[in-house]
Amino acid sequence: MAAIPPVRAPLLSLAQALEQLLSALQPLTAMESLALLDADGRVLAQDLRSELHVPPWDNSAMDGYAVRCADVLAPGQTLTVTQRITAGSVAAPLQAGTAARIFTGAPLPAGADAVVMQEDCAVLDVQGQGSGSGSGSGSGAGDALAQVQITLPPQLGAWIRRAGEDVTRGAVVMAAGTRLGPAQLGLAASIGMDRLPVLQRPRVALFSTGDELVMPGSVAPAQMAPGTIYNANRYVLASLLRRLGCSVTDFGIVPDQRAATVAALREAAQSHTLILTSGGVSVGEEDHVKPAVQALGSLDLWQLAIKPGKPFAYGRVADAHFMGLPGNPVSSFVTFLLLVRPFLLRLQGLPTTLPAGVMLPAHFAWPRADRRQEFLRVRRNAQGGLDLFPNQSAGVLTSAVWGDGLVANPPGCVIQPGDSVRYVSFAELLA
Repeated sequence: MAAIPPVRAPLLSLAQALEQLLSALQPLTAMESLALLDADGRVLAQDLRSELHVPPWDNSAMDGYAVRCADVLAPGQTLTVTQRITAGSVAAPLQAGTAARIFTGAPLPAGADAVVMQEDCAVLDVQGQGSGSGSGSGSGAGDALAQVQITLPPQLGAWIRRAGEDVTRGAVVMAAGTRLGPAQLGLAASIGMDRLPVLQRPRVALFSTGDELVMPGSVAPAQMAPGTIYNANRYVLASLLRRLGCSVTDFGIVPDQRAATVAALREAAQSHTLILTSGGVSVGEEDHVKPAVQALGSLDLWQLAIKPGKPFAYGRVADAHFMGLPGNPVSSFVTFLLLVRPFLLRLQGLPTTLPAGVMLPAHFAWPRADRRQEFLRVRRNAQGGLDLFPNQSAGVLTSAVWGDGLVANPPGCVIQPGDSVRYVSFAELLA
């Protein structure tokens, strides 16, 4: 009697895998205080509220003259210049029938209700003769005879930046969960912050398995033993992790031995949020990661309906999450972008939806439909369409360097030249 083959579990769609993966975690809550200059890329742990208006007072948006609109009702009106106001100075109240020379960022004097930019003014000398544009020397403080002629009457409120125009006192300027970048750090500085409360980084233990792997620099190319390859995944994954704000501990290459794998996992689980591996999660006799994880915790080995990147493992080792990626470099790269990246974003309380991408015309043919969702390496061309890298093998890392994004091709779909396809740029996936 013939043996009955085991029933294979159906392949999981990317959406199903993400749902299962993200339901298994709670965002990090531990925080630390960082100096503003060290907080780039980190995630704000608490709402940030302003204790002042920004700007703190009404100020000029241009170099020019502060006036009362009621004093300048027609072109050619001449006013006496009674003061010169620079940024950082204190302005005296503006008297009726006078003007104040004012510079960008300087406080608006009480009584003024508009600024006339200097291009719409002419400075007059003591005889009332024109002496050039509004940037002239006849507007110095203490020169009571200096006058300015307004060639274009202003609108009420012209070229005035109001107090609180950017930020009002008491307002939440950034919510907890905001990822900090240059603009966010500048905004924090503008309300007087020199330190920020941020979430502690996810701590990730990274290692590769495989006796065929060799670290670059340890053996020259000419001395490589037969059957060995350089470990590219270490550098791809470590770089991706650091871009996502993770603190990475590099465990290097773990030998294809059960005891060595168990020891590495046990050590990594003691002080890390996530253990990330590449290779060794299949069912071969030398694939020791799966039984080692199961010996220390739990493991689900998923078969995903995506190409590249079908094998993927998720589990727990003590309190640490575990993820096992395929060994092929493009499979490892793509599954990281599609699964590990959203997981790490959720850990930090950030949005986890995959980029929607844009619809662009394919300038290539893809006649081989696959039952899995395919992620093809492409790049945009000068005609506004997409070119396809000719070799889409999961081992050809050149395709990810040549390309600038992926086409997310649905299961069972062929592509003809001119078809609209969904393009997701690496810039979005690596942000």
